[in-house]
Amino acid sequence: MQHILEAKGISKKYGDFQALHNIDLKIPKQSIFGIMGPNGAGKTTFIRIINQITMPDQGEVLFDGNPIQPDDIQQIGYLPEERGLYKSMKVGEQVLYLAQLKGLTKKEAKDRLYYWFEQLEIDDWFDKKVNELSKGMAQKIQFIVTVIHQPKLLILDEPFSGFDPVNANLIRKQIIKLKNEGATILLSTHRMENIEEMCDYIALLNKSEKLLDGKIDDVKQDFRTQVFQLSLKTDQKEELESHLKSKFELLPADFKTIAGNWKANVKLPESIAPNQFLKELMPLGTITHFNEVMPSVNEIFIKSVAEHA
Repeated sequence: MQHILEAKGISKKYGDFQALHNIDLKIPKQSIFGIMGPNGAGKTTFIRIINQITMPDQGEVLFDGNPIQPDDIQQIGYLPEERGLYKSMKVGEQVLYLAQLKGLTKKEAKDRLYYWFEQLEIDDWFDKKVNELSKGMAQKIQFIVTVIHQPKLLILDEPFSGFDPVNANLIRKQIIKLKNEGATILLSTHRMENIEEMCDYIALLNKSEKLLDGKIDDVKQDFRTQVFQLSLKTDQKEELESHLKSKFELLPADFKTIAGNWKANVKLPESIAPNQFLKELMPLGTITHFNEVMPSVNEIFIKSVAEHA
C-alpha cells in the first residue's frame, strides 16, 4: 500500500508540556483518514508539523515517500479551524489572489474559481465582500481556497462548522468526490457521525499519545462485544426469556419491534457462532429481527479515552 504521509516517531514539547510522544502514523493515498482526540490531545500540533508551521523535536515526516520539504506545502491544502479571509476584499478577487500564491496562473485560477462557484452553488458571489457573508457562506469560500490548487493532501479541521444540514451535505459530497478523483483527506473533527460516515481509516490521540489507528472496519472488529439484537414473535414470552436467561446474558433492548414482539440484546460467548444460536432459536418462535450490535466510532472514542485515563 502506498502512503501520501508517514509520521515516524514524532515527538514535540512546549516547555514542560508534552504535546506529542513518539507518534507513528501512515496515511494511505486516496483515502479519508480521520484523526480524533479530546481537546489537548495533540491533533493541532500534529497538523502544524505536517504544514511545517512548527518542527518536531524528534522523528520525521515523509511526504509521498520522501522527507517532507518546504516546497511540498504547494501540494497540501489546509483548512484551519480558525478561518482567515480578508473581510473587506471582494470574494472573487480574493480567491484569485490566493490561488496564484499557490502557483496557478491567473487563467487557471479563474477557470477553477468558476468551476467551484458552480459546484457550491454560489455563481453570483464574485463581487460580494467577505464581511457581507454569513459564517456558512464565508466557509464555502475558505473551502474553495483550500482545494482550488488541486493538492495531493487536504487537511480539513472541523470543515462542517457553521454549515446548515443542506450545505454540510453539499461539502461532504465534494470531499468524497475529491477523494474519488485522487486526493487524500486528513479529517479532524469532534463530530463522530462524520468520521463514521466518511472515513476509511482512523487514528485516536489522547494526552500526546496514539491510542489506536487502522482501517475503520478493523478497529470496530477489535471492539466487538458479541452482543446481538434479537426479536421474536411468540405466544410464550416468559418461557422464552427464562430459557435464554439460563444459557446467555440478556441485556436491556431499546430498539423498536413489530407489533410489540419480544425483544432483547443477547451477549453470546465466543464459543457459540451466530448461526448456531439462530438454529437454537428457531423452534422457540418466529425470528423477526437479528442483528449484531457493532460499536460506533463514538463508543470506541469514549471507551478508549476512559481506559487511557
